[in-house]
Amino acid sequence: MALIVQKYGGTSVGTPERIGAVADRVARFRKEGHDVVVVVSAMSGETNRLISLANEITDEPVPREMDVLVTTGEQVTISLLSMALIKRGVDARSYTGSQVAIETDSSFMKARIEKIDDHRMRADLDAGRVVVVAGFQGRDPEGNITTLGRGGSDTTAVALAAALQADECQIYTDVDGVYTTDPRVVDKARRLDSITFEEMLEMASQGSKVLQIRSVEFAGKYNVPLRVLSSFEEGPGTLITVDDEVDMEKPVISGIAFTRDEAKIIVRGAPDTPGIAYKILGPVSDANIEVDMIVQNAGAAGATDFTFTVHRNDFKRAMTALEKSSELGSPEIIGDDTIAKVSLVGVGMRSHAGVASKMFETLGAEGVNIEMISTSEIKISVVIEEKYLELAVRALHSAFELDRESA
Repeated sequence: MALIVQKYGGTSVGTPERIGAVADRVARFRKEGHDVVVVVSAMSGETNRLISLANEITDEPVPREMDVLVTTGEQVTISLLSMALIKRGVDARSYTGSQVAIETDSSFMKARIEKIDDHRMRADLDAGRVVVVAGFQGRDPEGNITTLGRGGSDTTAVALAAALQADECQIYTDVDGVYTTDPRVVDKARRLDSITFEEMLEMASQGSKVLQIRSVEFAGKYNVPLRVLSSFEEGPGTLITVDDEVDMEKPVISGIAFTRDEAKIIVRGAPDTPGIAYKILGPVSDANIEVDMIVQNAGAAGATDFTFTVHRNDFKRAMTALEKSSELGSPEIIGDDTIAKVSLVGVGMRSHAGVASKMFETLGAEGVNIEMISTSEIKISVVIEEKYLELAVRALHSAFELDRESA
């Protein structure tokens, strides 16, 4: 008998029929003797509907009230799934994030988990119940409802698995695992049997939307066995593991991640003086905007060009923060929200030279210009024009032979 935490996303619980199918699967695990904790998202489209309602009321909803609003979506799902389980003869009890309780900081709309009280869950599991928990939410020290940001249900599931020392955390989605790249862009993309936490962390941070980056961080930190599976078909999925085995046949590149949600800002002609990077990025940080890639060119005639990228949703706020800053003098500030980022990811890079040159050669042959470059030990990212994104991904997928079945 194992303790398993299962997470089901919005499409997996998008209709009463699909909720019934989830209940059937959970009931089967209980019949096999496993203890089960289930984390669910809001029904597909529900969170967007709630956000739209808020936007009809005001252009600038207060973050605290947004968290109160959007968490109602998961509350509906946990109650419906618990009803479906009870109908099938499986004792179940639902909890919101506040009831569990998942304690977070007070950063509304992007809170971070600080601790979890597992007392009520363990009592229910000991009593033979399935515990159904609302994903994506918690409460701060003052008792306010908080949310963990988009995709936060994955983080909830992994955090609960860590707190309960579960045998496995299973993430059920509308895909049957982690692929070499998005199959909607490359039809020859392959499902990976396994991938390391390190690689999955890079894939998630560079645009792969299979798992939220914080959930992978949690899983790696607490060594939670993590598996991505399909809600709609049976299969082994993809196991995400620690890199504790040397595989001589490990491919150089495991996957290609990409994101269209990038924007680039160039501060041209800024004073080339100590502290200028802080003067540029300080106002952006003060606006609670995360910066991704950064390039500073060598100064000429006492001036320098400073380029960085942000999420496209933060583009206008970042531009406004810079334009209002009194620390920069009067440099030219140029924005471009028509860029994309493509990343090669693989632990095999550590022992193979020439990955970067092959990537650049492949893109050059396709007429794709590289605007920015960033590297790490197991990742190479480039910024390109968005219109060339799919061409670039397909070319790189073929060049690095990711469409070939492994032996």
